[in-house]
Amino acid sequence: MSGIWINAVLDILICLCLLFGTFFIVSTALGVLRFPDVYTRLHAATKSSTLGITGILIGAFLFMYVEHGIVSGKLLLGILFILLTAPVTGHVLGRSAYYSRVPLSDKSVEDEYKSNLEKVKEH
Repeated sequence: MSGIWINAVLDILICLCLLFGTFFIVSTALGVLRFPDVYTRLHAATKSSTLGITGILIGAFLFMYVEHGIVSGKLLLGILFILLTAPVTGHVLGRSAYYSRVPLSDKSVEDEYKSNLEKVKEH
């Protein structure tokens, strides 16, 4: 009897991981469409897609383990790869856009990176 409850809880956990991931993937798409400039779009594309893909891969990992008894190293490596590379890629793309003088949005209040660069140049 307790095995049925454990399977039900694990199925609910798998569904929650998949829904969590799907929510963040949809918010990524909305952020890329709605945000005004390259920098905020990069923020949406890297932060929420990292969470979304990770949630979906965790759900797939749990499904493979629960239903088939398989511990998928490929899924674990995929999770690790996404968590390490997506934020770094967003950071590098943002810096290259800034150094290429891609303008900030008119709605931006302050350019904090410019003031930090000026402080570094002074020292």
